[in-house]
Amino acid sequence: MGFPQLRLRRLRRTESLRRLVRETSLDVSDLVYPLFVIEGRGDKQEIASMPGMFRFPVDRLPGEAEEIARLGIPAVLLFGIPEHKDEVGSAAYDPDGVIQQATRAIKQAAPDLLVITDICLCEYTSHGHCGVVVDGYVDNDRTLSLLARTALSHAEAGADIVAPSDMMDGRVKAIRQALDEKGWQHVPILSYASKYASAFYGPFREAAESAPQFGDRRSYQMDAANVREALREVEQDIAEGADMVMVKPALAYLDVIRRVRDAFNHPLAAFNVSGEYAMVKAAVRQGWLDERQTVMEVLTAIKRAGADVIITYHAKEVASWLST
Repeated sequence: MGFPQLRLRRLRRTESLRRLVRETSLDVSDLVYPLFVIEGRGDKQEIASMPGMFRFPVDRLPGEAEEIARLGIPAVLLFGIPEHKDEVGSAAYDPDGVIQQATRAIKQAAPDLLVITDICLCEYTSHGHCGVVVDGYVDNDRTLSLLARTALSHAEAGADIVAPSDMMDGRVKAIRQALDEKGWQHVPILSYASKYASAFYGPFREAAESAPQFGDRRSYQMDAANVREALREVEQDIAEGADMVMVKPALAYLDVIRRVRDAFNHPLAAFNVSGEYAMVKAAVRQGWLDERQTVMEVLTAIKRAGADVIITYHAKEVASWLST
């Protein structure tokens, strides 16, 4: 049967009809809100390249956490900026480090808000790389024990989920073993399993003060041209004990999200990264895009591609929109 008997527009005629047959829905429970945390006390610091985003001193986190929880957002993802950096990122695994303090503060203020902590050394090393540098090269195996120490210290501070983002081989296994040996078997690992070397991280590196001081991260983050390799990365991390996996970035890698979704049954997160956020904000400020429609379209596309969880700097705005 064809036109005129078949009229596909019949089910698009009104918003009620469109809502009735909608295939993909976005809910506040799908969202994770990233937070940048600095040590000390004082005013929050606006991030110039990410309008609406701030670096929060630890003492400002309780109020922010309570607001996020009131909006119904189930989780935050923490990134720390320490006062002091060194060659081996020792502030990352300091029991009283910035993320450890932040985790305790948030869990006290909003106990039901899930705290996910980023496990990487880039914000904590003086050279800005994600591991220990030996002769100008990031040494994979020397880095693993430091990542495991970081994850363990986060779990001890109260983190609900630890999320290694460094892209070192074997880090999921090292973290799982360290957690299990110390009695933290119940703490899940959300692995940045397919993290690409991307130009879309620029605003984040300003916000987290984590740009590499030499070279780049292409020897450990994935080549943007590859998708079969992404499936191998996910497969390896699942075999090593990852409970959830992630594709990062999201918008330019929707095909990767779909391929991972089709190949694996594990919960799948996608990170709508800083550059994707900043582009929308810049276009909105110029009057070129409608912010609400654009953001909802972008996040729906990420969900439609197969993501169960979307980490996005738009989360608070979206939570407000969904409630109205």
